[in-house]
Amino acid sequence: MRKPITMACLFLLLLVVLTGCWNRRELNELAIAVAMGVDKKDNDYLVSIQIVNPGAVAAQRAGTDTAPVITYSTQGTSIFEALRRTTTKSPRKIYLSHMQVIVLGKEVAEEGIAKVLDFLSRDHEFRTDFFLVVSKDATAEEILKTLTLLEKIPANKMFHSLQSSNTAWAATGKATLDKLISDMTSEGKHPVLTGITLDGAKDIAGTKENMQRIDSRALLRYEGLAVFKKDKLVGWLNEEESKGYNYIQNEVKSTAEYVACPNGGNIALEIIRTNSEMKGKVVRKKPEVAIEVRVEANISEVQCNMDLAKDKTIRGLEAKAAEKIKGFMQQAISKAQHKYKADIFGFGEAVHRAEPGFWKKAKQNWDEEFVGLDVDMRVDFNIRGLGTISNSYLETKEE
Repeated sequence: MRKPITMACLFLLLLVVLTGCWNRRELNELAIAVAMGVDKKDNDYLVSIQIVNPGAVAAQRAGTDTAPVITYSTQGTSIFEALRRTTTKSPRKIYLSHMQVIVLGKEVAEEGIAKVLDFLSRDHEFRTDFFLVVSKDATAEEILKTLTLLEKIPANKMFHSLQSSNTAWAATGKATLDKLISDMTSEGKHPVLTGITLDGAKDIAGTKENMQRIDSRALLRYEGLAVFKKDKLVGWLNEEESKGYNYIQNEVKSTAEYVACPNGGNIALEIIRTNSEMKGKVVRKKPEVAIEVRVEANISEVQCNMDLAKDKTIRGLEAKAAEKIKGFMQQAISKAQHKYKADIFGFGEAVHRAEPGFWKKAKQNWDEEFVGLDVDMRVDFNIRGLGTISNSYLETKEE
């Protein structure tokens, strides 16, 4: 009896000791991809892969001219086929688990991104924490082939710039694969993605000349939000509308606003904290949505003569700032309702949470209901600090 038990234990021990990774690959056998672009070309997909050139990245410190990344562009009837065909150009196997940004070409987005998302969510190598953006005035291939200053690897630039602009400017949005799919499949919300554009001379964007000037002649910049209806791109929100969208979505962490002074000049405000709440209800068989936004700010710059020590002055500035933010929100809602007829705000979800019974009937024609939806907006704006001085030096000078 003891012998069979001993043999069984020995067998289990051998299983642990001899277990290996069946799909193990050495680092020097892999080409680490950090960004991918998807365009349409001749009814096929044109897939561009940005790969880190590790030797060149290390050698940059020594002042060599070798490019820090290599971008391969390959055509295929499917994204998977195009990626596999890339092996005819790359000496190493493409490794996708370090992907940071995926750029969707405008034509791909207009045609529909469901097939792209199917591949991204089905392939086991992709993590889901990369950002997705839409190219606006350039192809995804041109975006990926643009060399950037400060960040030698363009994918790093795109990733960190989107993070910082989302945190400090509030006119962009960070969309991961999971969030995009969730919004796209929701019955009461359509998705948005941040737009990326290539400013300047496209012909030198991918050359070392673009990295050797103080003022880059070609640079990547995030601009506006792309509006989708289900999986198809239908249009864009401008900068003010994008801010309005983010205020509604409770996605504004910090940004800069300004209000005009009565006699010329402006007062700049640093938004330091926001909180937005959205509630749906049904009144006389008609859906309604109420949005309440609470904003806290500091005064960061004064370009006019105003007595900021007076409570009346501060209350006046708060009222103006509240109206301005409310205007941004109204612009975004108006464009979504009347131009795109797409509920990108999740108003349908709010109605669903409040009145599930009503939603069962309304969801089939929600886009039509959304167009005439009554939205009540309230903005509570509070100035918390004046900075390290109270009044402007302009007032002191005039005295």
